[in-house]
Amino acid sequence: MFFVPGTMGKIFTMIPTVVISVLLLSLIESFFVLPAHLGHAKVTKRLPRKGLIGIPGRVQRAVAGGLAWFTQRVYRPTVAALVRQRYITFSVALATFILTVGYVAAGKVAFNFFPQLAGDVVTVEARLPYGTALENTEQVRAVLADSLDTVVEEYGADAIRGVYTRVGQGAKQSGPGAGDPDSGSHLVALEVALVPSDERAFGSADFTARWESLTPALPKVDALTFNSASGPGAGQAVAVQLLHPDTEVLATLSEEVEQILYSYPGLRNISNEYSSGKTQLDFHLSPQARTLGLSSNDVAMQLRSRFYGAEAIREQRGRNEIKVMARLPEAERSSEHDLDTLTIRTPRGGQVPLHYVAELDRGRAATAIYRQDGQRTITVSAELAVGVDSPREIISNLEKEVFPSLKEEHPRLEIELAGAQREQKESFQALGRNYIFALFVIFALLAVPFRSYVQPIIIMAVIPFGFVGAVIGHVVMGYGLSIMSVFGLVALSGVVVNDSLVLIDATNRQRRRGKSAMQAVLDGGTGRLRPILLTSLTTFFGLAPMMAETSIQARFLIPMAISLGFGVLLVTFIVLLVVPALYMIIEDLRDLFGVADPTAVDDQGDAVPPDWKPAQFDGEPNETQPSSRTMPAE
Repeated sequence: MFFVPGTMGKIFTMIPTVVISVLLLSLIESFFVLPAHLGHAKVTKRLPRKGLIGIPGRVQRAVAGGLAWFTQRVYRPTVAALVRQRYITFSVALATFILTVGYVAAGKVAFNFFPQLAGDVVTVEARLPYGTALENTEQVRAVLADSLDTVVEEYGADAIRGVYTRVGQGAKQSGPGAGDPDSGSHLVALEVALVPSDERAFGSADFTARWESLTPALPKVDALTFNSASGPGAGQAVAVQLLHPDTEVLATLSEEVEQILYSYPGLRNISNEYSSGKTQLDFHLSPQARTLGLSSNDVAMQLRSRFYGAEAIREQRGRNEIKVMARLPEAERSSEHDLDTLTIRTPRGGQVPLHYVAELDRGRAATAIYRQDGQRTITVSAELAVGVDSPREIISNLEKEVFPSLKEEHPRLEIELAGAQREQKESFQALGRNYIFALFVIFALLAVPFRSYVQPIIIMAVIPFGFVGAVIGHVVMGYGLSIMSVFGLVALSGVVVNDSLVLIDATNRQRRRGKSAMQAVLDGGTGRLRPILLTSLTTFFGLAPMMAETSIQARFLIPMAISLGFGVLLVTFIVLLVVPALYMIIEDLRDLFGVADPTAVDDQGDAVPPDWKPAQFDGEPNETQPSSRTMPAE
């Protein structure tokens, strides 16, 4: 997760930073601090069994007894039955994983790379044609204000903290890479600040949708967007970037793609990056100008000097430098008619009319030019409508039907997905490479102490089932999958191996005592049921407060907590029930191919005889050495 590029990597770098720091400190504490605490601990007397003071002791004994009964009467017979039918057990588990993958691939669980969260500020921005008079912009503002008044009457004025209107300036930008808002007489924005979400009975998305429905059609507006999102974002849900060497073709295609996006009911706030721009007069030098010795630079400099001005004097006054510009009087440079009467000085000192040496063409100047790899680009983007959880179907339809037809009509056209789709592609590519490397490191860390290449695979076999738990958790909690869910799955991969590691290590210890594989699996599972359950349950309940959080600031982290919490919870059952069956399947394969078990060796690496028994009781009960404890053995 440290090496995810783009906006997502910059936002979520703090997650692995904090987690790794905490785990390293916890490792130091467990190795050096905890042993000192245990060494100085005093043996406490047994709690009295009578009176109010004895309640904790009775509760402890009741829980321990109940867990011991469950381990011997329920868990052990169940595992024994599943291990006897180990191939069916593993097949059912594998089928569950395959069905879960198919369920997600079929779109039954919505996936939105980085869903936008509803905030406490609703913003409406209107963009008119460039150069629009301020009076027309004021008319659009009045229409938006009237529809806002109607919405405020419906929801109540108490839910509104204030309204801020910007005429001649766009809405304030937020998030990574946000700059100053655009300005111009063609822009108007209204920002409505709502009271916090816990103080109102409606959501900001509902308020925004109602405002949008009450706003009449505005034919003079190029783009009208209603937004209530808050927090960092990865860009528009659907953003189509067009690349073509011909600017006019790009403009036509952008309008065509814009109309196509309007045809999808699941999209809203359609925005075309292309703008016709302000009116521009282009002068082209005529053949007569060449004969007079004029160049295009000469004509351009004289036009600039007459209208903008030429520097006549520059002098220093104290610490300030003053420039005096000379240009035509205002009465001679205030209309296009002045261009018809304008004269150009030739190199020989003569005067000729402008229209004699230059031809005039009317056009428009682009207000903004976007390029990628040296080519002009135009992006047409849209947001998801209220109630639409994923753009997957829309993106699939565009890639299969719309894009091929456009490329067929325009061979030089290139189409790419920008916005959230580009961030998603970059993040998943980097995350996939790093994830494979992390799995290799986990395998190596397990293979060295186990002195086996097979047992680390058994331990890591539980990792895919964490995905099953994460999907179940998202369905139960009513959330769709997102990039945060994927981050949770990545973190889950390093957590879920703990339970399987504990079980396999306990089984290997039983094998080193000379027990058969079947007996070792049963004893290892029953002996480690308590720590496995405690590890998983403490993790789940530690994440439960985050999963139950309702504040806007924490909602984008909830999918990660769901992936971790429910993934650990389901993997616990996989470890306790399926891993023993998988262990016995590996033993069957060893017997089939005549491969010796590398775990059936002592600490010096010598083979352990089948009838070997431990010479001294080491604190863990086995079949030949009953425990002297009064409580049920762990």
